[in-house]
Amino acid sequence: MKKIIQILLLAGLLIMAIIITAKAQTDKEVKLFLNSEQTHWVKGTGLGQIWVRYTDMNPGSTIYGTAKDNAFDVGLRRVRYQVMGQITDQVFIYTQFGINSFGSLSGRKPGLFLHDVTAEYAVVKSKLSLGAGLHGWNGTVRYSSSSVGTILGLDLPYIEEATNDITDQFVRKLGVYAKGQLGSLDYRVSVSNPFPIQTALNAVPTLPENVSNIAYYSTAAPAINYQGYFFWQFLDKEANQIPYMIGTYLGKKRVFNIGGGFSTQDHAMEYRESEGGQVIQQASKQFGVDVFYDAPLNKEKGTAITAYAALIDYDFGPNYLRNAGAMNPANGVNAQGSFNGPGNNAPLIGTGQVYYTQVGYLMKKDLLGKLGTLQPYGQLIVSDYDRIEKPITIYDIGVNWLQAGHRSKLSLDYQSRPVLAKGDTEKLVKNEPDPRKGMLVLQYQFSF
Repeated sequence: MKKIIQILLLAGLLIMAIIITAKAQTDKEVKLFLNSEQTHWVKGTGLGQIWVRYTDMNPGSTIYGTAKDNAFDVGLRRVRYQVMGQITDQVFIYTQFGINSFGSLSGRKPGLFLHDVTAEYAVVKSKLSLGAGLHGWNGTVRYSSSSVGTILGLDLPYIEEATNDITDQFVRKLGVYAKGQLGSLDYRVSVSNPFPIQTALNAVPTLPENVSNIAYYSTAAPAINYQGYFFWQFLDKEANQIPYMIGTYLGKKRVFNIGGGFSTQDHAMEYRESEGGQVIQQASKQFGVDVFYDAPLNKEKGTAITAYAALIDYDFGPNYLRNAGAMNPANGVNAQGSFNGPGNNAPLIGTGQVYYTQVGYLMKKDLLGKLGTLQPYGQLIVSDYDRIEKPITIYDIGVNWLQAGHRSKLSLDYQSRPVLAKGDTEKLVKNEPDPRKGMLVLQYQFSF
């Protein structure tokens, strides 16, 4: 009860501050023009996301050895800065830097790091551009490259970022890419060097000596990663100047797209068919299809709907399964621990099929008068992975309070996740004594 009161008090203070300081809605941006025709320019943007959170911890969670059933924390989910520019008629540059997931368990005084540094040349304007650098032009599905500032829900759909910080740097890799629009067809393809798992920020589990029929990421030098994503635009066309796909247009466009894509990397995984047997290497393969719809319902009132659905087939070798949790509030487990591991970890990416969907409704623009409007939403992940006995679900329900569109946004989100345990066979089952856990997050986002 004491923790809940703390959350409510902090939430109230944050809301009061936002009401007092909320700025007027505007879509203006600041550009520095480099020529008199104003066709060459440079501009900068920034974003911050602050989390106030209460988490029901996974069984056996500890913080530096101290057992914790729940946790209240405040953190910086993201701080990002972008600088981009049209340097000549053909050359476009894009850079992004910042920090992710700075919480109470993070190393102090974090350094800003590079997310993107790319330069591209328009071979045929809008139809074909070639680029290179540290990039996020990814394949598989729409939100394998997400726009963090326009997310519909509280956080990115990690279910579509299968190698996040395993063989990439927060979904970016060093490589080359081609992209463009041919009529209603938007396409992107890339060829990249994955990062070795040995350089990951957090240690990536590798194949133990006594484990069979379960795949792990290979310690061998990584092979080239090939990716592509293609979608047909039936209504308004979306911009593709930068790789990151909009989460919700808040009724400013009429978009209906159907897409599909892939990502593959040779000998990325390894496993043994029997204990002590020969190590077998295999490729990681991802294929997906999706549909995105975003449109106004009543232009006068400002109401709109956003809907998205994706079906993805993941093949990371036999019984591969990875846990993950955003800005994990715990860093250890004791003897009472479950398969999930510490804190808010959940079984997220694995070999098998996964279905993801989200839907949001933008209420009328003057719902709260000068204080903006609301956008309730829901998200659902249904995962049918080989290593789990039955399909599992993760769901979020929440609401965005849009004071100035995405520039000043307060979000309240509740997430429910499954807790797994080892069964009588090699399949994982729900943890009967404690099958689900929840997390409540209040986020304030500012961007400019």
